[in-house]
Amino acid sequence: MADETNQLRVRLVTPARVLFEHMARSVELPSKSGYLEVLYGHAPLVAELGAGDVTLHDGPGGDERYNVNWGFVEVLPDRVTILASDALKPEEIDVARAEQQLDRGLQLWKEAGESEEKYNEALRVIAEGEAKIASATQKH
Repeated sequence: MADETNQLRVRLVTPARVLFEHMARSVELPSKSGYLEVLYGHAPLVAELGAGDVTLHDGPGGDERYNVNWGFVEVLPDRVTILASDALKPEEIDVARAEQQLDRGLQLWKEAGESEEKYNEALRVIAEGEAKIASATQKH
């Protein structure tokens, strides 16, 4: 069993399920403004989650990755709670479906015209599709 001194309790939750609650040395996660890495003792913060991979480092099963889409993360000095709209293990991702999602996003982009709302929706769909494809095809 890993020494829990200076480790974070990391919890990943979606509306459908709790994916995990583990101790880890650090966690990387996608915020809307870019990836951030959290270590034990990090200053408290709340951030909006983007689309991409959450990576636990030195968890109970070694390094672990989960693809997440949108939500929020709460960081406290000794724990991180990730509330994601959707989260999957890389092996759960249907790549063909993710590619269709990316195509749909690109089509929405073409049709957005002057609508900022449609443009933002297209960007969200594109980011989610790209993140799923990258997660599913990344070598371990």
